[in-house]
Amino acid sequence: MKLRISLSLALAVLVLDLITKRWVEATLFHGEQIPLTGFFNLVLTYNAGAAFSFLSDAGGWQRWFFSAIAIGASILIIYLLRKHASEKLFCIALSLILGGALGNLWDRITLGHVVDFLDFHVAGYHWPAFNIADSAIFLGAFGLIVDSFRRKE
Repeated sequence: MKLRISLSLALAVLVLDLITKRWVEATLFHGEQIPLTGFFNLVLTYNAGAAFSFLSDAGGWQRWFFSAIAIGASILIIYLLRKHASEKLFCIALSLILGGALGNLWDRITLGHVVDFLDFHVAGYHWPAFNIADSAIFLGAFGLIVDSFRRKE
């Protein structure tokens, strides 16, 4: 897969993520929930930490720590995309992860937190809210797992 195509996919994820986050911020106030189904709400929340709000109350240093990790991971991903251009699923998965990492990085650097808004719940139990970037990272990670089981020649 050509690097240009991989980076275009990552850019599409980034743009979709940023557009949806800005739309939610313009539509909802912090903490507001809009029920859409019996198991899904739109909600505006802010996460200063990482996944599942890990280190969200650490005092601010985590913003730059997680930003540095995202920058380092992005550089590594671009290197891997160049090196493994012939491995289509691998490159698609990495492109999804790259786009998601950059979307959350943008929020961290510009806002100091990540905007989350997708809220799934069952029987009163809520999964931590997430966003398009998180979804792309999850799908990319799943793609890497699937790719790891494929027979390599």
